[in-house]
Amino acid sequence: MPRRSDHLAPTPQGVTVPKLVYDFTEGNKDMKELLGGKGANLAEMTNLGLPVPPGFTITAEACRVFLQTGSVPPELADEIDHHVDALQQKMGKKLGQADDPLLVSVRSGAAVSMPGMMETVLNVGLNDDSVNGLAHHSGNPRFAWDAYRRLIQMFGKTVLGMEGDVFEDAIEAAKKAKGTKNDLDLDADDLKKLVAQFKAAVHEHTGREFPQDPRAQMDLAIEAVFGSWNSERAILYRRQERIPADLGTAVNICSMVFGNLGMDSGTGVAFTRDPATGQRGVYGDYLQNAQGEDVVAGIRNTVPLADLEKIDKKSYDELMEIMAKLEGHYRDLCDIEFTIERGKLWMLQTRVGKRTAAAAFRIATSLVDEGVIDIDEALRRVKGAQLAQLMFPRFDSEAPKELLTKAIGASPGAASGKVVFTSAAAVEAADKGEKVILVRRETNPDDLHGMIAAQGILTSRGGKTSHAAVVARGMGKTCVCGAEDLDVDVAAGRIKVDGRTIEVGEVISIDGTTGEVFLGEVPVVPSPVVQYFEGSLAPEAGDELVAAVHRLITHADETRRLDVWTNADTADDAARARRFGAQGIGLCRTEHMFLGERREAVERLILAETEEECEAALAELEPLQRGDFLELLEAMDGLPVTIRLIDPPLHEFLPSMEDLAVKVALAKERGEDPGHDATLLAAVERLHEQNPMLGLRGVRLGLVIPGLFAMQVRAIASAAAELRKQGKDPRPEIMIPLVGAVQELQLARDEVEGVLNDVASSEGVEWKTPIGTMIELPRAAITADQIAEAAEFFSFGTNDLTQTTWGFSRDDVEGSFFSKYLEKGIFAVSPFESIDREGVGALVRLGAERGRSTRPELKLGICGEHGGDPDSIHFFHEVGLDYVSCSPFRIPVARLEAGRAALS
Repeated sequence: MPRRSDHLAPTPQGVTVPKLVYDFTEGNKDMKELLGGKGANLAEMTNLGLPVPPGFTITAEACRVFLQTGSVPPELADEIDHHVDALQQKMGKKLGQADDPLLVSVRSGAAVSMPGMMETVLNVGLNDDSVNGLAHHSGNPRFAWDAYRRLIQMFGKTVLGMEGDVFEDAIEAAKKAKGTKNDLDLDADDLKKLVAQFKAAVHEHTGREFPQDPRAQMDLAIEAVFGSWNSERAILYRRQERIPADLGTAVNICSMVFGNLGMDSGTGVAFTRDPATGQRGVYGDYLQNAQGEDVVAGIRNTVPLADLEKIDKKSYDELMEIMAKLEGHYRDLCDIEFTIERGKLWMLQTRVGKRTAAAAFRIATSLVDEGVIDIDEALRRVKGAQLAQLMFPRFDSEAPKELLTKAIGASPGAASGKVVFTSAAAVEAADKGEKVILVRRETNPDDLHGMIAAQGILTSRGGKTSHAAVVARGMGKTCVCGAEDLDVDVAAGRIKVDGRTIEVGEVISIDGTTGEVFLGEVPVVPSPVVQYFEGSLAPEAGDELVAAVHRLITHADETRRLDVWTNADTADDAARARRFGAQGIGLCRTEHMFLGERREAVERLILAETEEECEAALAELEPLQRGDFLELLEAMDGLPVTIRLIDPPLHEFLPSMEDLAVKVALAKERGEDPGHDATLLAAVERLHEQNPMLGLRGVRLGLVIPGLFAMQVRAIASAAAELRKQGKDPRPEIMIPLVGAVQELQLARDEVEGVLNDVASSEGVEWKTPIGTMIELPRAAITADQIAEAAEFFSFGTNDLTQTTWGFSRDDVEGSFFSKYLEKGIFAVSPFESIDREGVGALVRLGAERGRSTRPELKLGICGEHGGDPDSIHFFHEVGLDYVSCSPFRIPVARLEAGRAALS
């Protein structure tokens, strides 16, 4: 065998890297950033004395060098040589030897689990000579030729970039010629012919021969795994899961053990608890006479792990002991891959397992009850995004339903949509706003786009550990797997089941909890978790899940420093938010009170040509506003209500210029008097701005249109006065929007205070109404020390602050170029979805620090969409804000994340 390989090209001179290769005996579970999750955990299991095949890990640092320079570090080849020598001595055989060759797997392993997104090549080391030696030594020619077939197939797809259908079509043709649908019925001669076909296909599609040098196979596979970090599906998955793009992946070289040596061998995936429900028990899948990819690919339906006790009790008992040991060691649900080679159990991987949202809450509280972790750790282990999933509706059990089949509920949820059979069709339909269910025999990593676009996934093959199940659980997507009754004909675009045919485009519904599949759309009902937060279901009256949510949200409330307020404009929204746990209203948008039937009064205000006409329009609006504030303040009695004075440009309250222009033109064409439409058109043209979101709005409106702010403040103050006379405790706070200079705020504040004093005097009541401002312009954040002289509170309006900091309009850019920015990695996530810490976040931090330098007691909050985003909440806790404000349905998520932030 050649020593240093020429296939690993050196990096340019001057690039230095640390130790790049670690034996499994050298690492541990805390080295994930360097060794990846798989390598770190293989090392940990080795240190625990578990039966792990010997091997070594190439670090993620080597991958990062490869991604930066296009080639591997120059030191890597020699380090691999050293570890290959050590591995050969441990195994007592060599790569490439003819009689009993050493074979290895080359597997990816990032620090964060990315199931199926990157590449793996098994059986590396086989060639035309050693396959015969393997056949002789194993006494199983079928096994040897099957292993060689798998190597060429995986190498062709992974390393050489060939289409997988080239190989799959040849296998299907071989099975058809044999008159079977089961790949196990192909004998050694059949597989030998497939190997010849595969090698010919490699030459035809790539212009090169399949490499016979085992070290060349290994080196090329290593580079392919490195390169797969930036594959389209890996990038898409990272974006979906918010995984940093610069981590890179480690590569694990592990001596092969074989589950496809016969019916006394097999491979499986096990969970120490049910990843769907969190219940304790024996969960997993096992497949006899198979290699690992057969289980996760779902190409053959597995048997439940519990059946292994009957198949191979010795291995089953040993596996149960190891599973218990691993869960105790990791103090969490463990996901385990194993192989049995002729009765010998080998552990191939473990990791803290992905789980559904329901399982996450149940497992966390169960581990507390078992004394494994404390309640703080339990809170750290659940996420706001998981809680949000639990609040989704579920199918109405009382509604009439037509059951098509029942299979494996792999990822909970209730999803309905039109049947599509390809990922491309799912994406196309979703782009049109249609809801779809992606139906496949089995999914593979290339289906990720369609899985994201679909409401749910249904497969006819695979189990709870198949690709579809694992990825769907990670995304919180509804999934049903292993629906064997379904005859899925992708080419014809139809499903046949029990004499019925479902064509593409027909609607079905899937229940990811029960595994049921229904014809048509099934009505949904609120989830028990929502009923709990609404107050209609007591925690002790619900199931274990509701009880778990109650325990952890209660602890979050006891732990958090941040208050959680809500954005609400109506009494109904306020009441709902209060039931969900809101401690105040952080944003009441008063412009919403000018819509509907009140537009006519607003039109009269805009069209007013005299002071008298303006005052009359305002007088008409004031009692309407007062009634709104009465209801809102009463609904939030005893809690603060931050009322933002009118913010948007006035043109938003008038018909569009285009519609009016058409009406006026048509009237003139018919010889009619356009009348009021012409008057409105003239007003719209007068108010028209090239950039209205940067024009006459916010505080500028209040300073330019006399009496506008005064009318709103009188309505607020008189409503509060009336409630106080009724013995209630209204707590309005007045917020002046879009301030860029302290002079603007001071002028507006003078007017507001004058009105408040007049109402207090005339009504005979006294109270203190805080006056503050929104910080939504970069200049406001930079001059916050000045603005704080005239403000008792700041509320960061991060929607506008994001727009003005980045210099783009949310309404325009999200549909135009944001998708490209996400694809190119400029954004890991939309800055409107999660706070841009380096830019917008820096302004928030600066505004908070400078504001409090002037007024130490300055109350600080945030009322943009980021107030309900889990990652953003942690940032707001970090910079010292007092509260976050979000929409009513996001309040439980914000409460949970505020508690988690206090523990981080």
